[in-house]
Amino acid sequence: MDGLGRMRFCTHESMALFLFLLLLVVSGTVADEDAFIGVNIGTDLSNMPSPTQVVALLKAQQIRHVRLYDADRAMLLALANTGIRVTVSVPNDQLLGIGQSNATAANWVARNVLAHIPATNITAIAVGSEVLTTLPNAAPVLVSALKFIHSALVAANLDSQIKVSTPHSSSIILDSFPPSQAFFNRSWEPVMVPLLKFLQSTSSYLMLNVYPYYDYMQSNGVIPLDYALFRPLPPNKEAVDANTLLHYTNVFDAVVDAAFFAMSYLNCTNIPLVVLESGWPSKGDSSEPDATIDNANTYNSNLIRHVLNNTGTPKHPGIAVSTYIYELYNEDLRPGSVSEKNWGLFDENGMPIYILHLTGSGTVLANDTTNQTYCVARDGADPKMLQAALDWACGPGKVDCSPLLQGQPCSEPDNVVAHATYAFDAYYHQMAMGQGTCYFNGVATITTTDPSHGSCKFPGSAGRNNTFINGTSLAPSSNSTSSGCQSQYFYSSGALMSSMIIGILVWSAVLL
Repeated sequence: MDGLGRMRFCTHESMALFLFLLLLVVSGTVADEDAFIGVNIGTDLSNMPSPTQVVALLKAQQIRHVRLYDADRAMLLALANTGIRVTVSVPNDQLLGIGQSNATAANWVARNVLAHIPATNITAIAVGSEVLTTLPNAAPVLVSALKFIHSALVAANLDSQIKVSTPHSSSIILDSFPPSQAFFNRSWEPVMVPLLKFLQSTSSYLMLNVYPYYDYMQSNGVIPLDYALFRPLPPNKEAVDANTLLHYTNVFDAVVDAAFFAMSYLNCTNIPLVVLESGWPSKGDSSEPDATIDNANTYNSNLIRHVLNNTGTPKHPGIAVSTYIYELYNEDLRPGSVSEKNWGLFDENGMPIYILHLTGSGTVLANDTTNQTYCVARDGADPKMLQAALDWACGPGKVDCSPLLQGQPCSEPDNVVAHATYAFDAYYHQMAMGQGTCYFNGVATITTTDPSHGSCKFPGSAGRNNTFINGTSLAPSSNSTSSGCQSQYFYSSGALMSSMIIGILVWSAVLL
């Protein structure tokens, strides 16, 4: 289809110049607005916290934007007078009724929005969820549902305050790489064209769910894990769009830009985008080996920094792409694989599943307690892997392991787990608790529990062994015979022994 054929979808040819100027204005406006991080609040928990407990957690974590999967009255009442910006949702099972009746839509708005405004700061309505891919029989009434909901807001003079949209799965975008060649599944054009036209005419935004985890899992090894997790890539590993020469360093940006290009294919170039769901599971079954706490922490920490830094995407650098993390709680009642139940940042008691590393990212999600975290041996880690990691830390890692020698404060308990924990934590603090410095090929993990015991004080605890000053390890002298850096440690019948070379070759290339 040629450009003139596509132009009729969102504009008229005579409006081209006007829309170009409008694009400049809208783009400038969006770029001037700071991006935000929100969270989704699912409720499929055996012991779902009460609305007041949920709001208390939101306040403690300084979360200012939330998305509800319904419009629960108790939750909306609990959110009243907090200033938290709320996106409420029309569940899929109510979509057909609302899409077929203006009166039904008006009643829904009256009951679920007007009854709570202005005390509860409702700023958006998500109509349905991934309707085109999960409830295709309702697709013909989707745009009608949006229009009817919007009409009710217009009647209440709330249309400028509350935006109406519908979240899509990123799977409606075909050929998403290179992004410049992406387009929406053409079978959905009868829906997408009037939908984009509606978003444009109401100054709303496209809602997109972006899950690099699934893109990575379904790529059969084509997508590198580091590329999915926002980990730094060498320039020669970055993905380059041959048509635009734009460099992509992560899956998230590539998918978002694919959506922008898909909209531009239909000549809609001035519609903002909000990512309504994105995250990474912290636990999976045997077929999901990369659903781990470390990867979930890495992805969400890096995503939050990426968004709050107003980095934008290669196609739209500096333009905000606000994002809602999926999700606040682990949902143990969700059907499906183990990972489906483990996307949360917190458990039902409000305890963090892992400690996000968000130094310099602001105050949102204040469970960043980086100054009180420790790096310890992971439960159940292979002893040989622990031994190799211990050898590396006390050797090439330049950790002073002398406190582990016989008669020193941390020599007991005399086992590889305890000694590896000390070495891991020393290295972690020696490297200023930087992202990725508590990994050790997967046998280490971060905890908020101080592993210090007796006279053995770990780096980062209130006390220190005399080998540490201001949290920095004192490098042992090169001729020291009692220094941990001159020897490697392994265990035989519980005895601590030293070896000059065992493990160095094995672990010299470890990825930390």
